[in-house]
Amino acid sequence: MTARTCQSVSHKHTLNQFRRNPQRRYESLSRTELEGYQGQILHHLQGAGAKVGSIIRVTSKDGEVFEGALFPRSEYADQNHICLKMKNGYNIGIHLERAEKIEVIGEGEKPHFTKPKVTTIHEVLPKVSLVSIGGTIASRVDYRTGAVQPALTAEDLTSVVPELGSIAEIDAHILYSELSENLTTAHWQKIAEETARLIRGGADGVIIAHGTDTMHYTSAALSFALQDLPVPVLIVGAQRSSDRPSSDAASNLTGGVAIAARADIASVGVAMHSDMSDRFIVAHRGTRVRKCHTSRRDAFRSINSPFLARYDLQTNQIESFDAVSRRDKNRQLSLKPHFDHHANLVRFYPSFDPALIDSVVANGARGIVLEGTGLGHVSRQCYEPINRAVKQDVPIFMTSQTIWGRVDMNVYSTGRDLVDIGVVPLEDMLSETALVKLMWALSQTKSRDKIRETMLHPVAGEVTERTLAEAS
Repeated sequence: MTARTCQSVSHKHTLNQFRRNPQRRYESLSRTELEGYQGQILHHLQGAGAKVGSIIRVTSKDGEVFEGALFPRSEYADQNHICLKMKNGYNIGIHLERAEKIEVIGEGEKPHFTKPKVTTIHEVLPKVSLVSIGGTIASRVDYRTGAVQPALTAEDLTSVVPELGSIAEIDAHILYSELSENLTTAHWQKIAEETARLIRGGADGVIIAHGTDTMHYTSAALSFALQDLPVPVLIVGAQRSSDRPSSDAASNLTGGVAIAARADIASVGVAMHSDMSDRFIVAHRGTRVRKCHTSRRDAFRSINSPFLARYDLQTNQIESFDAVSRRDKNRQLSLKPHFDHHANLVRFYPSFDPALIDSVVANGARGIVLEGTGLGHVSRQCYEPINRAVKQDVPIFMTSQTIWGRVDMNVYSTGRDLVDIGVVPLEDMLSETALVKLMWALSQTKSRDKIRETMLHPVAGEVTERTLAEAS
């Protein structure tokens, strides 16, 4: 919300005067005009004639003056702070006990969302379909709870980033409005089917607006479900919601759409910031990407692999890298969207209880990815439950906790023992990717040998022949 001062308003309220008459009532303003404020602070604001959107001046007991637009706050927050959005864009909270006087000095607007005009679309531009799944990139602040909630539709995203109209013809719609931690294999199937429908309908690229927390799981799932892609499919998210000054939503969306529209690639990828600046948006391969930071813009990293493409936000230039599938609208997409969730990712740690493996099998697991230490190790106490699982036709695969590098179970005796029992090393496959691929493989066949064969056969760049030093 932009603070706008219209004219001086004569309402003045001295807190000392109010405290001398605490029973005084102000019926002219309803609580809905002071959303989220309760108790004594509500009465003080009512006494000043303030409402959400009012431009108010708060003078502290030591003479410090704060001016800004009153904005709503969480109903679950404390009842002691007045929240203002200042002209510089920052929000501040002023404790009631510090305030000596509250004045309404102008009238602004209550926070609301207004769509700006969308840039006129030209028919000669590439056609990019934008599907909204939810997450931070499609979120705004819910002032009732103070939390970020899914709120914007896919159409809203294009309207708040009008630059998209000069990059591509955007066909936007919403498929889900879910935070990414709520997504399941059933969602992956639906997303894959919808993406295939859009590509077969003539899209030159597809953008999926998605929450970042599980984005790398979805990118892996789509990489296996959508084979022989003729055009790029990019998952785009934001670490910081679009209502925040530091939001990366617009730049990620702009870069993602540009790459989907113009880059000479035809793979599933994740398009996010390459570093902390606003210069480059990079597309990471969907099976080689991982979220490596909770909040930084450049949280996503390509592991043991180069980028698919890079977009320069300043020059509007795109660089596509070698050794990737190239765009070809004549290529026929192969859709294999099914997943079986009866797979487990089990992380080994010191004092790991081997009974956990038996428990996972007893609970119906059809396959297990063990995330071992170093080159692919677990304690010898795990040998027996692993052996029991293998004898029950539950395949067990090994990845490494180290993220970078690759599993090599021929170096130490522990690794060789595990291979002899039946554990299958997965080279340099990421643990999350291995879990998703196992879910996908389980839906293809019930044969343990076929599942093993599928897991070891590269489908979407998830396994490389060797790890390059520059990629690690």
